[in-house]
Amino acid sequence: MDKHFFGVTDTGKSRDNNEDSFIIKSLTNDQLILAAVIDGVGGYHGGEVAAAIATEQISMQFADRPADPISQMIRAFEHTNEMIVAKKRTETDLSEMACVATMVFADIENNQFYYAHVGDTRLYLLRDGSLIKISKDHSFVGFLEDSGRLDEAAAMQHPKRNEINKAIGFSDQIATDDSYIETGQSPFLPGDLLLLCSDGLTDMVNRQDITSLLLEGGTLAKKAGNLIALANENGGRDNITVVLLQNNKEPQRVQSTRPNVAQQTQVPAEIEKKAAIQQPEELKPASATPPKRNYWFKALVILCLILLGATVFMYLQNQHTAAPVSPLGSSAKRTVRNSQEQLLQDAFDHAVGDTIILSDSIFKSPVLISDTLRLRRDTLYVLAKGIVLQADSGYKGAAITMQSQSRLMMLDSLQFKGFATAIAISNQALLLKNVTFTNCLLPVKNSIHFPDQQLVNAELMKLGPFKKNTSKTRDLKHGAE
Repeated sequence: MDKHFFGVTDTGKSRDNNEDSFIIKSLTNDQLILAAVIDGVGGYHGGEVAAAIATEQISMQFADRPADPISQMIRAFEHTNEMIVAKKRTETDLSEMACVATMVFADIENNQFYYAHVGDTRLYLLRDGSLIKISKDHSFVGFLEDSGRLDEAAAMQHPKRNEINKAIGFSDQIATDDSYIETGQSPFLPGDLLLLCSDGLTDMVNRQDITSLLLEGGTLAKKAGNLIALANENGGRDNITVVLLQNNKEPQRVQSTRPNVAQQTQVPAEIEKKAAIQQPEELKPASATPPKRNYWFKALVILCLILLGATVFMYLQNQHTAAPVSPLGSSAKRTVRNSQEQLLQDAFDHAVGDTIILSDSIFKSPVLISDTLRLRRDTLYVLAKGIVLQADSGYKGAAITMQSQSRLMMLDSLQFKGFATAIAISNQALLLKNVTFTNCLLPVKNSIHFPDQQLVNAELMKLGPFKKNTSKTRDLKHGAE
């Protein structure tokens, strides 16, 4: 099989049969890849039948490039549900059968992947050495783990870890409940690796060990084989299925650094040295014109004053255009948030680690912003998956502001609409990936502060967007980590 996608399934050490199934195939020129992991449930024979029905229906839906991948994945799951329910009615020995599944459609050419998910099979994204869980487990134990109430080790040993509350073939609810199938879209960047797996892997191997094996060298077949082997070594209590899919384009390496004092003072020092070399050999008397370096110093001071004046002018203009409100009214406005923006502020404040993933099953896009979202953490990476922040009617403030204790914020796949100022920072590091601004008067406002009555040497650079290999359509979704 092609080097950038591979799948394998194993019976494990405790089962006599394999109720797992998987799909991994190229649709066109290895740039459009269909992948799926299906885990059958409902008895010795029923699980295999349900998994086989799902495999057939998904393959039929994706014979070629879909016009709307997510809609087509939903149809595949709905047709699978209809087929399983119909067969259960005619064959009583299969009355308990169903299946859980995770499906991915990867468009490598446009650096995107789309997914649909029901149950406790899982989808992970490995990017820059970090393994991110994309799908949510549709089970009680999965909810406890995803919400942070239960750590991974406890979840792996929980007696109810295999009890699911959603499956394909349970009932006709899948066709009437829009939230039954978890779907999403996300960037699939060069070098990214997707892991689809059944719970036979994640019940036996923790995330740290999975990450370590995926980061080891070798082919995808070797990585998948090592994961299967470790799951069996740890007990192999269930069937184990692993599907790996990689964006095999050459990854771009972009390293961002914060300028330090030494770097800032180096520019005038070099200029000073060059000016000294270019001076005439004959020394001039003290009453002559000042050395050339004074001109450079004065020029830098004048430039800094101009920039500072421009910053103050823009601030005053914003203050002038904002509608005046009383202190009491301003305070009341900040406290009356809608539930979605309060949930978003809570996510910023209580993120576990330095990364949060915003799920569109929780945050219904667009999220109306009526008060500034404040980032108070030292470092935070926000993977938003296309969620839209939209200014509420009459709101003139910033959508997101980095507080003084914050040093670095990275926003990935977030959209801003209708803000006077979308993001406000002050001498802080801001990284943007796949972020869009629509009808935003000032996308990013950086208030630069210099020390009072001290000499300043600085170089203010013009920023521009990173170059892209291909054009992309932005929007995405996810289950929260």
